[in-house]
Amino acid sequence: MYKEETLTNPVTKTSTGQHLVMDNVLTGLKGRTVSSGLVTVFAQGIQFVLTLGTVVILARLLTPQDFGLVAMVTTITGFLAIFNDAGLSTATIQREDITHAQVSNLFWTNVALGGLVSVLLVVSAPGIAWYYREPRLVGITIALSSTFLFTTSTVQHLALLKRQMRFRTVAVIQIVSQLAGVLVGIGMAWMQFTYWSPVGMQLATTFGALVLTWSLSDWRPQLPRRSSGTRSLLTFGANLTASSFIWALARGVDGLLIGRFYGATSLGLYSRAAALSSRPVDQLISPVAAVLVPTLSRLQPHPDRYRRVVLQVYESIAVCSFLFAGLLFGMARPITLALLGDKWVGAAPIFAGLSLVALYTPVASVASWLIVSQGRGRDFLIQSLVSSGLVVVSCVTGLRFGVVGVAVSYSVFCLCVGLPLTYYIAGRQGAVRTKDLWIRFFTHLPIWGVVVGATWLSRQFLSNAHPLQQLLVCGAFGAAAGITFIFLYAPSRRAARAIVTAVAELKAERAA
Repeated sequence: MYKEETLTNPVTKTSTGQHLVMDNVLTGLKGRTVSSGLVTVFAQGIQFVLTLGTVVILARLLTPQDFGLVAMVTTITGFLAIFNDAGLSTATIQREDITHAQVSNLFWTNVALGGLVSVLLVVSAPGIAWYYREPRLVGITIALSSTFLFTTSTVQHLALLKRQMRFRTVAVIQIVSQLAGVLVGIGMAWMQFTYWSPVGMQLATTFGALVLTWSLSDWRPQLPRRSSGTRSLLTFGANLTASSFIWALARGVDGLLIGRFYGATSLGLYSRAAALSSRPVDQLISPVAAVLVPTLSRLQPHPDRYRRVVLQVYESIAVCSFLFAGLLFGMARPITLALLGDKWVGAAPIFAGLSLVALYTPVASVASWLIVSQGRGRDFLIQSLVSSGLVVVSCVTGLRFGVVGVAVSYSVFCLCVGLPLTYYIAGRQGAVRTKDLWIRFFTHLPIWGVVVGATWLSRQFLSNAHPLQQLLVCGAFGAAAGITFIFLYAPSRRAARAIVTAVAELKAERAA
């Protein structure tokens, strides 16, 4: 009979138990954290290249209306995507002691939710088509409903891999599955499957991830078991799910309103602009979150180390993201036209408006990680409730000024309302206070101003040049100005040096 083991028990010889034992992970935690971070950053870099290449190629093979049709459905599925995870992967990673029975129960909970959402989408397909007044959405909705079953079947496997900091395996799963999806999507677009191409890409990606995850992870769930102590994990996950669902619902209001009142073409322009502005930021944040949340969860008993790690990571992210956000804003039009083509010129002002969110998302994410790593599910829920209500107000307010108005209104909300609220809630408890976050935000904010000013000035001399030439020359000038400022400005220079030091320490540990 299987004997359950927690983290505090000796290392079991069974493959199942090995996923739960953390003694080997806690040894050399700093080196593992840096190493895992570099692996994940490398993987995200490859995924970014794949994503960017796909956006560029599909933008030339498909029309804004094709993307708009799929975006109408993915706006709805985006609301429900939170139930893929339901906060239960975070519960598995964040929990110090966990058993095989508990993880198995969480697995079956994930699968049950995925099946429920899939059925709900199939039943709702005619209603979605009626809302948008577009009958083609019925087939798209039914096809995409299966992705929920594929995804929920991998949640706990991936959580255990991350818990053990096996990020190389996670990277292989993510890259290979995305590559499979890209090949399918581009192939379908080349064969003129029009709006079915992005649908096929999503199906291939999620199914590929399912096959790879089960092949590379030897953990297998047991049948559900009562009295396994799962309730506290489910409660934690429920708080995260409720808060994330509310936030996703509010964040998707823009797509719902634009699709309803301005049509598929306008939504297609908006969705591509949003993808160009948000995906690079996501590629920056995702690897850090994947590594930092498990690390911070392990460091909870050591508040001094916890504070030092958080602030060091926060400053490094602020320096990188402020420089990048300045490039996005200053080069909005050249980026849009060079990557998407002339038929997407209407997406340029939308991209410029949304690029301001790149100032908000990375630093706000760090504050959210504080809440999650400390197990403060209720605070996360409160934050999402208040933020979500204000997001809806901002989208409705901006709607009267067109699609660009929605983008600008949302960005202004994030910076002026969302960020102060997130910082306040995150800093109420724990070793990192609200004041710590604000001081470092304003310390590094000048980087953004320098980059925006440099790109704007250089573009005045190349105003009649081809967008690609503007992107290469003015982008390089803006980046050079930002990097120069970082090394001349002592606070930012220290943050940049911390990144270099961390990499050097990792190399020294490997050499030893």
